[in-house]
Amino acid sequence: MRRTGGRLRRGAAVCLGLALVALSGPAANSTATDSTATDSWGGSVPAKVHNPWLWQATVGQSQAGPAALVFFTSRTRYLESTGVLVGRDGGYRLIPLHVAEDHGLLSPDGHHYLRPSGELLNLTTGQQRRTIHTGMQPLAWSPNGQRVLVTRSNDDSVISFGPDNQQLNDPEKPDDVLVVDPYRGTERVVAAGGFAAYAVGAWSPGGDLVAVAGPPDVPALVAERQRLLVVDPAGGGARWQVDLGDRRMLAGPAAWHPDGRRIALLAFDGCAGPRCTPEQTAARTLRIEFLDADTGEAVGQPLPVSASTSKIVGWRGDDPIVKQSMAAGQGGDRGAILAALSPGGGREVLVTAPVGSTDLAVPGDLLTRAAFGGPERRPSPFAAPLWFYLTLAVPTLLAIALLVRRRHRNSRPTPGG
Repeated sequence: MRRTGGRLRRGAAVCLGLALVALSGPAANSTATDSTATDSWGGSVPAKVHNPWLWQATVGQSQAGPAALVFFTSRTRYLESTGVLVGRDGGYRLIPLHVAEDHGLLSPDGHHYLRPSGELLNLTTGQQRRTIHTGMQPLAWSPNGQRVLVTRSNDDSVISFGPDNQQLNDPEKPDDVLVVDPYRGTERVVAAGGFAAYAVGAWSPGGDLVAVAGPPDVPALVAERQRLLVVDPAGGGARWQVDLGDRRMLAGPAAWHPDGRRIALLAFDGCAGPRCTPEQTAARTLRIEFLDADTGEAVGQPLPVSASTSKIVGWRGDDPIVKQSMAAGQGGDRGAILAALSPGGGREVLVTAPVGSTDLAVPGDLLTRAAFGGPERRPSPFAAPLWFYLTLAVPTLLAIALLVRRRHRNSRPTPGG
């Protein structure tokens, strides 16, 4: 009996210790890092990241910002596109998206994430507040991180008719492009002319000009055509515009070369338009072309790129840093990567996101410093929300109660003893 009682006491002590560790987990991890990352690593982008644990905490539950990068994947407990923050301390946190929400923009300093809904999420504190009106789509942060270029849809969702059955509104009104201060909530409409919509925008390195592109205000049958416009967002008017046709487009939010003299386009040869088959789309050959930022005239030599290239996200000297999809694996799944391209046809993979990732963003300050080559980081299983620890603790506490009850029963004197 004495030996059994000793084992029970030791088992109860172990279970109690596990329960206390579980219950203290969220508090301990709210301030500590998820790994043994050092301060010297905090200023670089990891070369490779991985999918989070299903129970990984969100930014609001346990902070880990500012960001070294953010990628998007459906391989989380939400089973739909979800942002995954990888902090500069190595910690992983989830950024849950609203239903059918597009991907937002990561601020140049990595401290904020601007949702298309107009909410600004502080990645360091987890607090979120509305800064711009709904119906706006962020296009690009200014280089100093103080302004955002956004587009606002003016289309009426419902067509209205008058008493004589005349149409009273226009469901395809041209959209607006604005410059918004997300911290003060102020906005300014940019006089960019009559575009049916704006698809892509990019700031000049000095922040004094913007380039915007999208379908011009033309019939829907030729809406695949693109027009590019360079304009002074402070009210100085348009500098020039050029029609890009249906096989060229502005190359992304970092399309403006750091020297300020060139603007990059993504161009392709092959089938264009919505009627192209997947095989025809895959057969396209892509290249990066350049326009003179002062005149809109073609300059320089084109740079061939992989067909999986979707946009330029930054520059490393004269080498564009592009987002691409990695080759499909055995299951046919792909993942997002960032790669630096050289004029000689070389390609250096800088960052690899996990299989199943669909997008990848790195803060502008790390892109500007080309701060790549950080160590591979894996998510910590201990960076979990409170409910996960409670799920572990409740069975442990129940086991303790059963052990105590059993010992109490065994310690009772037998009848007639």
